[in-house]
Amino acid sequence: MNTPTTGGSAAQLSPTELAHMIDHTILASSATEEQVRLLCAQAREHGFASVCANPVWVSVLAEELAGSEAVPCVVIGFPLGASAPEVKAFETQTAVSAGAREVDMVINIAHALSGNRQALVEDIRGVVRAAHDGGAIVKVIIETSELNDEQKVLACEAAIEAGADFVKTSTGFSSAGATVEDIALMRRTVGADMGVKASGGIRTREQALAMIDAGATRIGASQGIAIIGAADAVEGAY
Repeated sequence: MNTPTTGGSAAQLSPTELAHMIDHTILASSATEEQVRLLCAQAREHGFASVCANPVWVSVLAEELAGSEAVPCVVIGFPLGASAPEVKAFETQTAVSAGAREVDMVINIAHALSGNRQALVEDIRGVVRAAHDGGAIVKVIIETSELNDEQKVLACEAAIEAGADFVKTSTGFSSAGATVEDIALMRRTVGADMGVKASGGIRTREQALAMIDAGATRIGASQGIAIIGAADAVEGAY
């Protein structure tokens, strides 16, 4: 699904337009197949960009979202990013072969903390190659709460060099989630052509719109239904 741009204040977005920018997310370890299928039904009904879940559910996502605008999205190396690059690449290849059309990978955060740009690039590049070979896009989670601004810029630059499609703030499993300041920094770093995803702690329409105004082109949230103002979100989704 193409990510829309606002062309002005995000406040002008209709509920449908906003839904098209949301990855409807269920990443709790306790998430059940029934909950995953419910999120898929909600995504079909409301037009969310994707349903993002753990890789074990990729076949369910592919089945439930077939024929809809929403696409199957899975996380890779989640939530710590500490798997070997070859493992992340294999996990990606397996997920894409099973129907994933978007993958959100976690970087090796230690490489960003130590300033090892080349190791970061290689960590990301294996996932990008595996995903792109199967027609899927890659969002690179840099876990902003763990990094200072210089390290955030380094991680974004590594994602660009590795050929990723998006940079993303957070897993939602660390000490903090997305901030307007981090989205603005990431947008300045990657320029106008790369996607920026705000994720972690976004639960209201106002928070989502603030992220979009700062430069986000995708929102990751377990509360997508509430954000677009349609109904209460599914319990236990995140």
